[in-house]
Amino acid sequence: MNDLLFPLPFILLGWAIGGGSPGPATLAISGTSMAHGRKTGLLLAAGVVIGSATWGIAAALGFSAIMMSNAWLFNIVRYIGAAYLLYLAGKSLHAAWVGKVATPPQPTRFGAFGKGLTLHLTNRKAVLGWGAVYAVAMTPDAQPMSVALLFGALITTSAIVFLGYAVLFSSAPIARGYARLSRWFNAAFGIMFGAASLKLLTTKMSQ
Repeated sequence: MNDLLFPLPFILLGWAIGGGSPGPATLAISGTSMAHGRKTGLLLAAGVVIGSATWGIAAALGFSAIMMSNAWLFNIVRYIGAAYLLYLAGKSLHAAWVGKVATPPQPTRFGAFGKGLTLHLTNRKAVLGWGAVYAVAMTPDAQPMSVALLFGALITTSAIVFLGYAVLFSSAPIARGYARLSRWFNAAFGIMFGAASLKLLTTKMSQ
């Protein structure tokens, strides 16, 4: 792709590191995979990937610029995301408080997929991240086909990262460790989801 300002492997490496860094999506995937197994973890990860793809297409069509120029629209997404993260924090902390007796039941297929989709569709950083990578990685006069090819490479990388999280954290040794320390894991997830919610509420759009 001649419209790229940097070598594609360099762009994809940075994208993979950013996507795989600790955050609401990776926390949810790892926690669900440990608690409910690989299949459920993969379904949640698939929801995250589809959510990411939705924002990627929206950013390519210029929706990220619309959000940045309309603070009210940006804030709607921000508040919904913060509320959902707070809900997840409450569930995790409740499970930690009562122990194994209140371990959440196995989610339905749609429930796991929907959780992942909701997490990413309410993640304000996702649409900004897509908009930023297009702006930084491509020339101003990039052709639509080049944007589409970059989108394909980036979403493939995201799928590898997020589905890889599900496979890794559903492995037998990690699942056994979770079974022994589930209350501590749930407490940690609850605190981190809560911190992410607070950060989302207090971070200004310009940041």
